[in-house]
Amino acid sequence: MIKNFSYTNYLTRNKNGVVTNYANRGMGLENDINLANEYYRIKDIAYIYKKPTPIKLVKVDYKIGKIKEAYFQTPSTTDYNGIYNGKYVDFEAKETNSKTSFSLSNIHEHQIKHLINVMNKGAISFIIVRFNKLGETYFLSTKMLEQFIKNNKRKSIPLSFFKTYGTIIKIKYNPRIDYIETINNIYFGGNNHDEKKK
Repeated sequence: MIKNFSYTNYLTRNKNGVVTNYANRGMGLENDINLANEYYRIKDIAYIYKKPTPIKLVKVDYKIGKIKEAYFQTPSTTDYNGIYNGKYVDFEAKETNSKTSFSLSNIHEHQIKHLINVMNKGAISFIIVRFNKLGETYFLSTKMLEQFIKNNKRKSIPLSFFKTYGTIIKIKYNPRIDYIETINNIYFGGNNHDEKKK
Protein backbone atom coordinates (compact mmCIF):
# COMPACT_ATOMS: atom_id res chain seq x y z
CA MET A 1 0.00 0.00 0.00
CA ILE A 2 1.14 3.52 -0.72
CA LYS A 3 0.99 5.67 2.43
CA ASN A 4 0.59 9.42 2.58
CA PHE A 5 3.76 11.13 3.69
CA SER A 6 5.75 14.21 2.89
CA TYR A 7 8.69 14.03 0.52
CA THR A 8 9.96 17.45 1.60
CA ASN A 9 12.42 15.91 4.08
CA TYR A 10 14.12 14.15 1.17
CA LEU A 11 14.49 17.20 -1.07
CA THR A 12 17.77 19.08 -1.38
CA ARG A 13 18.64 22.10 -3.47
CA ASN A 14 22.13 22.45 -4.95
CA LYS A 15 24.00 25.74 -5.40
CA ASN A 16 22.29 26.27 -8.78
CA GLY A 17 18.84 25.89 -7.24
CA VAL A 18 18.16 22.45 -8.76
CA VAL A 19 16.02 20.29 -6.48
CA THR A 20 16.94 16.63 -6.04
CA ASN A 21 14.60 14.08 -4.45
CA TYR A 22 16.41 11.39 -2.44
CA ALA A 23 13.27 9.55 -1.31
CA ASN A 24 13.47 5.83 -2.04
CA ARG A 25 16.77 6.23 -3.88
CA GLY A 26 17.89 2.84 -5.20
CA MET A 27 14.43 1.41 -4.69
CA GLY A 28 13.00 2.33 -8.10
CA LEU A 29 13.10 -1.13 -9.65
CA GLU A 30 11.87 -2.84 -6.50
CA ASN A 31 8.97 -0.40 -6.20
CA ASP A 32 8.08 -0.88 -9.88
CA ILE A 33 8.06 -4.66 -9.47
CA ASN A 34 6.05 -4.51 -6.22
CA LEU A 35 3.43 -2.29 -7.90
CA ALA A 36 3.35 -4.62 -10.93
CA ASN A 37 2.84 -7.60 -8.61
CA GLU A 38 -0.02 -5.81 -6.86
CA TYR A 39 -1.57 -5.06 -10.26
CA TYR A 40 -1.23 -8.72 -11.30
CA ARG A 41 -2.92 -9.87 -8.06
CA ILE A 42 -5.80 -7.35 -8.37
CA LYS A 43 -6.39 -8.43 -11.99
CA ASP A 44 -6.03 -12.14 -11.04
CA ILE A 45 -3.17 -12.52 -13.52
CA ALA A 46 -0.35 -13.82 -11.31
CA TYR A 47 0.54 -14.23 -7.65
CA ILE A 48 4.16 -13.16 -7.23
CA TYR A 49 5.48 -11.97 -3.86
CA LYS A 50 8.61 -10.32 -2.52
CA LYS A 51 10.30 -12.50 0.05
CA PRO A 52 11.16 -10.67 3.26
CA THR A 53 14.82 -10.46 4.23
CA PRO A 54 15.38 -12.70 7.28
CA ILE A 55 16.26 -10.77 10.43
CA LYS A 56 18.08 -12.23 13.44
CA LEU A 57 16.79 -10.76 16.68
CA VAL A 58 19.49 -10.26 19.31
CA LYS A 59 17.87 -8.12 22.02
CA VAL A 60 14.15 -7.69 22.55
CA ASP A 61 12.38 -5.88 25.38
CA TYR A 62 9.19 -7.92 25.59
CA LYS A 63 7.73 -5.67 28.34
CA ILE A 64 7.40 -2.75 25.92
CA GLY A 65 7.41 -4.80 22.71
CA LYS A 66 10.53 -3.19 21.28
CA ILE A 67 13.36 -4.72 19.28
CA LYS A 68 16.60 -3.28 20.70
CA GLU A 69 19.11 -5.05 18.46
CA ALA A 70 18.70 -7.02 15.25
CA TYR A 71 20.76 -7.90 12.17
CA PHE A 72 19.87 -8.67 8.58
CA GLN A 73 20.77 -12.22 7.70
CA THR A 74 21.89 -13.22 4.22
CA PRO A 75 18.76 -14.15 2.26
CA SER A 76 18.71 -17.84 1.42
CA THR A 77 17.29 -17.55 -2.06
CA THR A 78 16.00 -14.82 -4.39
CA ASP A 79 13.88 -11.65 -4.12
CA TYR A 80 10.61 -12.81 -5.69
CA ASN A 81 8.64 -15.99 -6.25
CA GLY A 82 5.13 -17.10 -7.01
CA ILE A 83 2.95 -18.62 -9.67
CA TYR A 84 1.81 -17.58 -13.13
CA ASN A 85 -0.15 -19.58 -15.70
CA GLY A 86 0.43 -22.81 -13.75
CA LYS A 87 4.22 -22.35 -13.59
CA TYR A 88 6.41 -21.55 -10.61
CA VAL A 89 8.23 -18.21 -11.12
CA ASP A 90 11.41 -17.23 -9.28
CA PHE A 91 13.65 -14.23 -9.92
CA GLU A 92 16.17 -11.73 -8.62
CA ALA A 93 15.94 -7.99 -9.35
CA LYS A 94 19.00 -5.72 -9.36
CA GLU A 95 19.98 -2.19 -10.34
CA THR A 96 23.32 -0.88 -11.55
CA ASN A 97 24.68 2.60 -12.15
CA SER A 98 27.14 1.31 -14.72
CA LYS A 99 26.45 2.20 -18.34
CA THR A 100 28.46 -0.70 -19.74
CA SER A 101 28.02 -3.83 -17.59
CA PHE A 102 26.36 -5.55 -14.64
CA SER A 103 28.73 -6.89 -11.99
CA LEU A 104 28.07 -10.50 -11.02
CA SER A 105 29.13 -9.58 -7.47
CA ASN A 106 25.63 -8.06 -7.15
CA ILE A 107 24.15 -11.56 -7.10
CA HIS A 108 25.31 -14.07 -4.50
CA GLU A 109 26.57 -17.41 -5.76
CA HIS A 110 23.90 -19.30 -3.76
CA GLN A 111 21.20 -17.20 -5.48
CA ILE A 112 22.53 -18.12 -8.92
CA LYS A 113 22.63 -21.80 -7.90
CA HIS A 114 19.04 -21.52 -6.65
CA LEU A 115 17.87 -19.98 -9.95
CA ILE A 116 19.60 -22.77 -11.89
CA ASN A 117 18.16 -25.48 -9.60
CA VAL A 118 14.55 -24.28 -9.91
CA MET A 119 14.99 -23.82 -13.68
CA ASN A 120 16.17 -27.43 -13.92
CA LYS A 121 12.98 -28.50 -12.12
CA GLY A 122 10.76 -26.71 -14.64
CA ALA A 123 10.39 -23.24 -13.11
CA ILE A 124 10.54 -19.97 -15.00
CA SER A 125 13.56 -18.28 -13.44
CA PHE A 126 15.41 -15.16 -14.47
CA ILE A 127 16.99 -11.90 -13.39
CA ILE A 128 15.72 -8.40 -14.03
CA VAL A 129 18.48 -5.79 -14.26
CA ARG A 130 17.94 -2.06 -14.52
CA PHE A 131 20.72 0.12 -15.92
CA ASN A 132 19.77 3.29 -14.04
CA LYS A 133 21.87 5.78 -16.01
CA LEU A 134 20.56 4.41 -19.32
CA GLY A 135 16.95 4.10 -18.18
CA GLU A 136 16.86 0.53 -19.52
CA THR A 137 15.53 -2.59 -17.78
CA TYR A 138 16.37 -6.09 -19.05
CA PHE A 139 14.93 -9.56 -18.52
CA LEU A 140 17.62 -12.27 -18.72
CA SER A 141 16.63 -15.92 -18.41
CA THR A 142 18.57 -18.13 -16.04
CA LYS A 143 19.53 -20.29 -19.03
CA MET A 144 21.34 -17.31 -20.61
CA LEU A 145 22.82 -16.28 -17.25
CA GLU A 146 24.18 -19.79 -16.71
CA GLN A 147 25.56 -19.88 -20.27
CA PHE A 148 27.37 -16.58 -19.73
CA ILE A 149 28.94 -17.75 -16.46
CA LYS A 150 30.07 -21.09 -17.96
CA ASN A 151 31.58 -19.52 -21.09
CA ASN A 152 33.21 -16.38 -19.67
CA LYS A 153 35.82 -15.57 -17.07
CA ARG A 154 34.53 -11.99 -16.77
CA LYS A 155 33.17 -10.85 -13.43
CA SER A 156 30.53 -8.69 -15.10
CA ILE A 157 27.96 -9.16 -17.84
CA PRO A 158 28.39 -6.54 -20.58
CA LEU A 159 25.39 -4.51 -21.67
CA SER A 160 25.85 -5.97 -25.16
CA PHE A 161 25.05 -9.45 -23.75
CA PHE A 162 21.76 -8.15 -22.32
CA LYS A 163 20.96 -6.49 -25.65
CA THR A 164 21.71 -9.71 -27.58
CA TYR A 165 20.42 -12.46 -25.25
CA GLY A 166 18.05 -10.60 -22.95
CA THR A 167 14.80 -8.77 -23.54
CA ILE A 168 14.28 -5.10 -22.81
CA ILE A 169 11.24 -4.46 -20.63
CA LYS A 170 9.59 -1.31 -21.89
CA ILE A 171 8.26 1.15 -19.34
CA LYS A 172 4.47 1.36 -19.56
CA TYR A 173 1.70 3.11 -17.69
CA ASN A 174 0.15 0.23 -15.74
CA PRO A 175 1.90 -1.86 -14.78
CA ARG A 176 5.00 0.29 -15.19
CA ILE A 177 7.27 -2.75 -15.62
CA ASP A 178 5.24 -5.54 -17.20
CA TYR A 179 7.59 -8.50 -16.87
CA ILE A 180 4.66 -10.93 -17.24
CA GLU A 181 4.33 -9.73 -20.84
CA THR A 182 7.98 -10.73 -21.34
CA ILE A 183 7.36 -14.13 -19.73
CA ASN A 184 4.40 -14.64 -22.10
CA ASN A 185 6.44 -13.76 -25.16
CA ILE A 186 9.33 -16.06 -24.21
CA TYR A 187 7.57 -19.02 -22.58
CA PHE A 188 3.94 -18.96 -23.78
CA GLY A 189 4.09 -17.39 -27.24
CA GLY A 190 1.99 -14.27 -26.64
CA ASN A 191 0.18 -11.94 -24.29
CA ASN A 192 -2.07 -14.36 -22.42
CA HIS A 193 -2.68 -11.97 -19.55
CA ASP A 194 -4.14 -9.29 -21.86
CA GLU A 195 -7.18 -11.55 -22.32
CA LYS A 196 -7.79 -11.53 -18.55
CA LYS A 197 -7.87 -7.71 -18.50
CA LYS A 198 -11.08 -7.67 -20.59
